[in-house]
Amino acid sequence: MGTNVPSDEELAASLEGGFTSEYADVNGVRLHYVTGGQGEPLFLLPGWPETWWEYRKVMPVLAEHFRVVAVDIRGMGGSSRPGSGYEKKSMAADIRALAEHLGHERINIAGHGIGAMVAFAYAANHEAATNRLAIINTTHIDDSYQNFRLMPKPEDAPPHRWWLAFNIVPGFPEQALAGRYRIMIDYMLGLSLVNPDAVLPADREVYAHAYDTPEAIRASQGWFQAYQQDIDDFRGYGKLSVPVLGLAYGGFYDYMNRVLPTCGSDVRVIEVKNTRNYMVEEQPETVAAELTAFFG
Repeated sequence: MGTNVPSDEELAASLEGGFTSEYADVNGVRLHYVTGGQGEPLFLLPGWPETWWEYRKVMPVLAEHFRVVAVDIRGMGGSSRPGSGYEKKSMAADIRALAEHLGHERINIAGHGIGAMVAFAYAANHEAATNRLAIINTTHIDDSYQNFRLMPKPEDAPPHRWWLAFNIVPGFPEQALAGRYRIMIDYMLGLSLVNPDAVLPADREVYAHAYDTPEAIRASQGWFQAYQQDIDDFRGYGKLSVPVLGLAYGGFYDYMNRVLPTCGSDVRVIEVKNTRNYMVEEQPETVAAELTAFFG
């Protein structure tokens, strides 16, 4: 698998806006990022099981207003996969070091999924270096995650988040999925796309190729295996003073609208229609418009 998958350089060059694929050695990790556009810096952090390519549909629009920096977070895609440092607080320090490396004292930052947790941790730990924060479909992990049932009851709202437990099992996922990660990509997208064609087979191959080795799977597990420390860190965070935007869908919008305002003093939550978890790819016009208005 993956022999015909374009390189990050080719993918970056395929986007309008003069994007280039770059690398930086910062904070003990080699980070891959794709950058383009002009204006205030806007960092975009992806979620699992995706890469920076998750933002391909919104990057050209955002690049008309901002200096866009879409980052493969520690352990993802073109970035290196060290044996530790997957706590979201540590990963936020990666992003802070990258911003400094690029000459940005303060940045706007947005994240989805795991990337949303890193973005939140960035604002919580580096508030003076944060202009504004946008969170897409994920709040920072908290104690509520420990109430998810391994065996759901009939009244439990879907989805059954079995992959949280699967990804903290040591040694097994890479044996089960190495060389066939496309199965996981298709499962997760199938679970949460209203329109399956929002992520085409070629895009799914980009993601599968990024996760297809035992090393890549182990690194991605690190994000989940750090969750207990992330919960402990979250308990120590005060209320954010920077402006926060939440974008969420349906039932999760109701949850985010309850939880996110307790985490900051200036919080707005917006519901995005006709989508579920992968709204950046499924409703890119809405996402790009909301991010442009908020960060602009």
